[in-house]
Amino acid sequence: MRDIQSFAAGQWINPGAGSRSIASAITGEVIAQAGNDALDIQAMLAYAHDVGGPALRKLTFHDRAKMLKALAGYLKDHKQSLYDLSFDTGGTQSDHMIDVDGGIGTMQVYAAKGRRETPDDQVFLDGPPEQLGRAGQFMGRHICTPLQGVAVHINAFNFPVWGMLEKLAPTLLAGVPAIVKPATATCYVTEACFRLMIQSGILPDGAIQLVTGGLGDMLDHLECQDVVSFTGSAQTANKLRSNPALLERSVRFASEQDSLNASVLGSDAVPGTPEFDLFVKEVQREITAKAGQKCTAIRRIMVPQAHVDATIAAISARLAKVTIGDPRLETTKMGALVSQSQRRDVLKRAALIGAEAERVFGDPDTFAVEGADREKGAFVPPMLFHCADPDAAIRVHDTEAFGPVSTIMPYRDTAHSIELLNKGKGSLVASVITNDGDIARQMVMGAGAFHGRLYFNNRTSMAEATGHGAPLPHMVHGGPGRAGGGEELGGIRGVMHYLQRTAIQGSPDILTAIGKQWVPGATEISDRDHPFTRVFGDLDLGETFNSASRTITLEDIETFAHFTGDTFYAHMDEDAAKANPFFPGRVAHGYLLLSFAAGLFVQPDPGPVLANTGLDNLRFMAPVQAGDSIKVRLSVKAKTPRNDEYGEVRWHVTLANQDDAAVAEYELLTMNAY
Repeated sequence: MRDIQSFAAGQWINPGAGSRSIASAITGEVIAQAGNDALDIQAMLAYAHDVGGPALRKLTFHDRAKMLKALAGYLKDHKQSLYDLSFDTGGTQSDHMIDVDGGIGTMQVYAAKGRRETPDDQVFLDGPPEQLGRAGQFMGRHICTPLQGVAVHINAFNFPVWGMLEKLAPTLLAGVPAIVKPATATCYVTEACFRLMIQSGILPDGAIQLVTGGLGDMLDHLECQDVVSFTGSAQTANKLRSNPALLERSVRFASEQDSLNASVLGSDAVPGTPEFDLFVKEVQREITAKAGQKCTAIRRIMVPQAHVDATIAAISARLAKVTIGDPRLETTKMGALVSQSQRRDVLKRAALIGAEAERVFGDPDTFAVEGADREKGAFVPPMLFHCADPDAAIRVHDTEAFGPVSTIMPYRDTAHSIELLNKGKGSLVASVITNDGDIARQMVMGAGAFHGRLYFNNRTSMAEATGHGAPLPHMVHGGPGRAGGGEELGGIRGVMHYLQRTAIQGSPDILTAIGKQWVPGATEISDRDHPFTRVFGDLDLGETFNSASRTITLEDIETFAHFTGDTFYAHMDEDAAKANPFFPGRVAHGYLLLSFAAGLFVQPDPGPVLANTGLDNLRFMAPVQAGDSIKVRLSVKAKTPRNDEYGEVRWHVTLANQDDAAVAEYELLTMNAY
């Protein structure tokens, strides 16, 4: 029997008083013990606050993104050990890949997004500056900085690796330390993954801690800078979120909990279409993957009344081919539930559903198990119910059997399917299999407010689609109502849950100093050599080049028009242009102005500017006619290191006319050598 340790205040702690036994889902034999009521909770919180937090906050977002990338790489190199250990949870090899590879992949996505979408700084800029004073010398903008507390992650049993890593990735990228509390039933897998992270030496001391057992009174000691992120049952979530200390101190609490996710077969997806076959395949996969122990699994199946019998037959035929057994066998397609207690709970809830729906596939008293004892292991068969009257039914819309159990029900029309969807009172995901854009639009307008994610799939997308039950790190995961009202993942949105948004106000120079991004109106440095001759490291924010002016002629306009083929009437026909309320007469092409601007500010000799990689936020503010002149102001707005050879410089470019009125503005991106 293995002792599953906790990692508290930098020390590994053996199980002690209050420890619990953990049994194999396959054999029922005790394989481990975990938990220790004597953990020093106050010391753990202090270690996170005083050691882990300051160490993480010293790093920039890019530093932390690089840390995540290295950590994901280390785990990828050692993932086989996690696969091997995971079989006792009841999962198959494909189930382990969802858990282990999914978790590592999530960390890789956050590492990449951290480098691309956050600054190489400790301050995150949330939106552009706002001019608050008439002359532009009193400005405001929103910034985000890391919370100065600890994130307490309370995770469910079904994904011992993904459940930990999908919370850790945005938390660590934000610069906040975490205390991870996995569900005891599968904490031995979590501990193994956690131990790898500690062994890697990549994370600073205090960045992560682990509790393999109860949290004791930890929540009672949390303060306003701390966060609780919970995944699990609604009953446990309600108990935790009502903790008086959390309420009194306004501790952030995010909950992702069980919900009655559903899938709808569009009325256009009749038997014989690619969409019908896709629907059947998706439903069968979501019933049997992880033995139905997924927070996103399909619990309710909604089908046009005319196709209920055909759908039941098709789903049943696929379920009949699923081999149940020891997940270590290559022939096994569905393993066991996580424990005998979970098996009892699933059967109890299936019986409640059975009171108002007919079981049309799967008998928990008569089914075959390959390579294992059906009674000693936590095995159940996939079960499909048919509810003929979903309008009158209650349990099919409010009872989740957290296992391979789903209920099919008929609907009359799209409006009725939306009504049935929303009877679940909030879910993590609903899927709609349809090739009809109008049906998809109706679903969004009618049901979008009740679901955290709407997944549409059809013949066009099915070759690339990731599946109803796969929460991707790029997209939000969470949902309203019964799903907990929380949200996580969603790219950088997930990082924001661990940052504090603050409105700052002051002069352009003050905003520039705080955000390390030059703000128009701030001090300009114009007494140096041309900035294109200066390497990345020598450039300062606000370094500015003011060009000479150039007069635009009618010949310029006509030459550009004929050379490019852009003979739009506003450039070529005086009378037609005057009839347009936007133009006083023939005007210069906007892209002519950009081309001339480049000619005015570019330093042509070989130098540190390696490439122009983009142009953002272009807007034309006033027309330019023949006889007008333009000049350019080019200022260093921001600098972002990219690798060991070059960095990205973002330039603020303003084109002004002979009256010093701005006629165009944009941001130019270049790669500059160090």
